[in-house]
Amino acid sequence: MPLSPELLVAYKNADYVVFGHQRGSPELVIRIDRVNPALEELLIHHEASTAAFITACNPRGEKKTYEQNEAAAAALRHSPALIGYAWFKGEGRDPDGRWPSEPSLLIVGIPRKEAEQLGEALNQNAIVFIEKGAKPQLLVLE
Repeated sequence: MPLSPELLVAYKNADYVVFGHQRGSPELVIRIDRVNPALEELLIHHEASTAAFITACNPRGEKKTYEQNEAAAAALRHSPALIGYAWFKGEGRDPDGRWPSEPSLLIVGIPRKEAEQLGEALNQNAIVFIEKGAKPQLLVLE
């Protein structure tokens, strides 16, 4: 089923926030199609050319309970798919406040194909993919 135009706009306008990427540093906020020097520095620091911001919450855009989303987020943090990658906790935020924040991860160094496969395995409509030197992009999944 194709993504509704409203949900697509919500994904494009969301704030994708990364915690703990650098000691003493404020949150790193990723926005679709916007250059972010701090994000570029994070990739350089980890000697990575890619990263993906992925959640396990609210699969297919259907609201789940807080407990269901927390359990899904915990399962993602312990997923074998993360082995070998640096990752940081984060959350997707709706700047309009209509959706609660979604616990998420920024997975550093994950190739695009693996990131897409992980998003699909989590039944997500989309993920955020980052390539060094490029603006973060929203990848709508099948």
